Amino acid sequence: MNIILFDGECHFCNTSVQFIIKRDQKKYFKFASLQSEIGQKLLEEFQIPKTTDSLIFIEGNSSYVKSTAALKICRRLDGMWKLLYPFLIIPKFLRNTVYDVVAKNRHKLMKQTECRIPTKEELERFLH
Repeated sequence: MNIILFDGECHFCNTSVQFIIKRDQKKYFKFASLQSEIGQKLLEEFQIPKTTDSLIFIEGNSSYVKSTAALKICRRLDGMWKLLYPFLIIPKFLRNTVYDVVAKNRHKLMKQTECRIPTKEELERFLH
């Protein structure tokens, strides 16, 4: 199980999902919004507080949030993105400080007000 949980009501998060899909040619990841029924079930199953406002990556029997989730996702992406993975050696509190600044300003960062409609093939990677 390699699932990315994302805020389905956030344009920045939706754009991030599209970014990941384009760089995941092996189709390693599946996706579910935090607001979906399966997203809520996974939060409960992995004992992640429902108030968590972060990217969440579930890999096998482990779950990761914030910068750890982002870096573990980068490790599986095509191209140079793998080179970001070693940043895990930076203390989590420093990485998450940067993550939190971006997350806090994510609505300001995205001027886009509409989400791209996924193709039929892409939709198969979303859990309902």
